[in-house]
Amino acid sequence: MTWTAPPIDRRDLPSEGDERTLLNAFLDFHRETLLWKCSGLTGAQLALRPVPTSTMSLLGLVRHMTDVERYWLRNVVGNEDMTTLYWDQPDHDSDFDDICVAGAEHDFTAYLEETEQCRAVQPARDLDSIVTDRANGGRNSFRWVMVHMIEEYARHNGHADLFREAIDGAVGE
Repeated sequence: MTWTAPPIDRRDLPSEGDERTLLNAFLDFHRETLLWKCSGLTGAQLALRPVPTSTMSLLGLVRHMTDVERYWLRNVVGNEDMTTLYWDQPDHDSDFDDICVAGAEHDFTAYLEETEQCRAVQPARDLDSIVTDRANGGRNSFRWVMVHMIEEYARHNGHADLFREAIDGAVGE
């Protein structure tokens, strides 16, 4: 049987709440949006590169966001010393370039597991706390990291919208 990405029920965004509640809700909404754009597609469809001028695919976006989550929320915020899963070479986009259709389910599962681990890091930090990016010495507030994560997803979910429509005509925000 051919594996397909599971269906996703996106939660509605709250229309009010404190800052932490809204930041967490928007980040989860964007996580769910990426999964929703992938739902029902096979590994082969997820690996398609529907824009001829780009190496990006839906599966590449899932892999990329796995490492974005891991890097920012576990390495930088959680201060864990972890290697990324797909960013193995500085001048090579292995998250997008080294796609294996047979590995789609594994990559999807790695994303789901990573986001669960990252959700556990989020409540432990005060939004005003400063975190240090050991890779480049940059210092940012946890609030900045959360906004950056939302921005990263928003940008890539725009790509996901176009890819999904090109693959099977499905549209929706």
